[in-house]
Amino acid sequence: MAIVVLTFIVILGIILGAYYGFVVRPEGDRRSKLLRRLAKAKNTSHGLKAGELERPIDKLSNIRVIQSILSRAKALSNPLERLIAQSGLTITVGSLVLASVLFGCVGYLAVKFLTHFTSLAVAAAPVLASLPFMFARWKRTQRFRKFEEQFPEAIELMARALRAGQAFPTGILMVADEMADPMGAEFKLLYDRQNFGMSLNDALKGLAERVPILDARFFTTAVLTQRETGGNLSEILDNLAAVIRDRFKVKRQVRAVTAHGRITGWVLTGLPPILALMLSVVSPGFMTPMFTDPLGTTMIAVGCTMQVIGTLIIRKLVNIRY
Repeated sequence: MAIVVLTFIVILGIILGAYYGFVVRPEGDRRSKLLRRLAKAKNTSHGLKAGELERPIDKLSNIRVIQSILSRAKALSNPLERLIAQSGLTITVGSLVLASVLFGCVGYLAVKFLTHFTSLAVAAAPVLASLPFMFARWKRTQRFRKFEEQFPEAIELMARALRAGQAFPTGILMVADEMADPMGAEFKLLYDRQNFGMSLNDALKGLAERVPILDARFFTTAVLTQRETGGNLSEILDNLAAVIRDRFKVKRQVRAVTAHGRITGWVLTGLPPILALMLSVVSPGFMTPMFTDPLGTTMIAVGCTMQVIGTLIIRKLVNIRY
């Protein structure tokens, strides 16, 4: 009998502990966080000073010196800030720049230590320094591709909302609430902008600027044209969703057909520098004349130039516009 009672107590304790850990505690944390935010808002709502309601300065870096430099170099910081925003990365412009500098310095020291060739280390440093920017561009491309995949479903959701009698901003809010990122985040920003006073035309144009893909421009143009000329917006959105699905199908077919050319381009581009690096590590004396003899340096310059030209030609051949 004692074993039965002990087993019951243990099982009851496990159930109550799980309920507290997965239900009661998260709700209490959310409630405490909400109360702290309300208390902070209450404390700061009185005695506002001039300028406190203005838009804060964009934080480009956590380091004051880098923040000051980047805030002055708008020609550099603005494109990088746009790249980070479009890629969805939660980093600052200063972090991206510092990562690039770190990669360049480490790459220079590593190549210098392995090959003992200063010229090769100097050539490798900018290549490695560009890796953080290449990663950000890759993340942006992946985000845009996911946006393209979600876009037809989002447009059809707005069309169903319009047929059900909802307003167009309500359809935008439904997409923001029910779709995953990046679609949900972009449409949430679109809804918030027009909800807080920006005209719908400007908010839609802002969406087309933040997501510079052809489908987003089609959507913006279709909605703005309908608002000027009138018509059945739900039918327009249905037709637009069908067109985008057909374009996406053609896009996948083109990528499948050009896969061999893209892989060939990557192999031909990466083989010469990798082979030169391996030879420099395995047999440094074999590569020494390429850097010490004038004919060797000329051959390297001509080879790099032809390599770049060949890479651009291959990229032009496999990059089909549609």
